[in-house]
Amino acid sequence: MAVEVELLDYHNPKHASELVDLMNQYALDPMGGAQPLSDFVTQNLASALSKREDAFSLIAYIDNKAVGLVNCMEGFSTFSCKPLVNIHDLVVDKHYRGQGVGQRLLAKVEELAREKGCCKLTLEVLSGNHVAKAVYEKHGFSDYALDPEKGSALFWQKNL
Repeated sequence: MAVEVELLDYHNPKHASELVDLMNQYALDPMGGAQPLSDFVTQNLASALSKREDAFSLIAYIDNKAVGLVNCMEGFSTFSCKPLVNIHDLVVDKHYRGQGVGQRLLAKVEELAREKGCCKLTLEVLSGNHVAKAVYEKHGFSDYALDPEKGSALFWQKNL
């Protein structure tokens, strides 16, 4: 099966629907919180992303079926004085996992980031999500530490 990856057009109703469907699959998964997206998110996600100049999404198809998605946000590394790409969401339909969909999405994100002159890709992953960690490690990701004695960087949040 060939995996086709394309840039998602937030204004395309088919793409917008596929974006929400795949994100809802992710949200319902235990690694996504096991709760469906809110009505607000399902009704506004594509439109809100379309208004962000720093956002882009890629969608993966197998036999014209949307089976994978990655949402990215561009950021900036002050230490490198260059842009970076943060992989915010990576979703693969559970029926298509293990078929290289995630790897194809990550490869395309890296290609686009290199074209933009980015210095790095970043992402967050739950420490117990061993399957996702293996996918990321296979693609060259690792935890981040400036000095191993000081430990690895942690991703923290404060809800507002």
